[in-house]
Amino acid sequence: MNSYEAKKEARIQRFKERAEKARAASQYLYKSGMDALRMIPFGQPILVGHHSEKADRSYRNRACGKVDKSFVESNKAEYYERRAEATESNHSISSDDPEAAVKLRGKIEKAESLQTIMVSANKIVRNTKMTKEEKVPELCKLGISESHSRTLLEPDYLGRLGFPGYALQNNSANIRRMKERLSSLERSASRETSETDHNGIRVVENVEENRVQIIFPGKPDSSVRSLLKSNGFRWSPMNGAWQRHLNSSGKYAAQRIIEEVSK
Repeated sequence: MNSYEAKKEARIQRFKERAEKARAASQYLYKSGMDALRMIPFGQPILVGHHSEKADRSYRNRACGKVDKSFVESNKAEYYERRAEATESNHSISSDDPEAAVKLRGKIEKAESLQTIMVSANKIVRNTKMTKEEKVPELCKLGISESHSRTLLEPDYLGRLGFPGYALQNNSANIRRMKERLSSLERSASRETSETDHNGIRVVENVEENRVQIIFPGKPDSSVRSLLKSNGFRWSPMNGAWQRHLNSSGKYAAQRIIEEVSK
């Protein structure tokens, strides 16, 4: 497990812990509130004008308030559970992953292999000199299951046989997109971290962290912080910098901020 994967796992665990904490709080509040409400005799109204009215109202409000808060905590638990599930099931390749290029090459190889299989399969399917029963074992040799092979030999709802054209086009476009991204990652890997100073404000293109960072000599005022946030920058206590992903958009945003602050 590399550093990126370790951070991802830690993030999943944080979400799960927050979900468990919120779930426990919800259950406690609900039970506490309902236990308090059960202490009120069934059908007992608030005695308006009686010396007990104020205390009775306060008691009921506290009990109902706990029940209401239990639903808030329950929603919070569901939110963090969804975040944990989404993070855990997200298998997309992040540019922050130091093994991104290796993983992307693996995905490209699989996609190219699939493209070859689909093209070869369609040639077999459209071979007019072979019977269906002769085509099935040939399709199986490509790694296609027998049941899928027989499905390819039957026309779909539009009368198409084999793999439809859109499947090959989409896969081909995906291969091109991944190759372009791989080239971008390889170019990024060849760059070195650079830093420029603008009247005491440092702008760092941090290749190792894959972040463009703006470091102020002190805490910027509220208007500058609003400007940073509106341009996608977030404060990183660990790095002591305002940062966002290192890409052309991030670098342009940093340039705009420096120009605005320098006015």
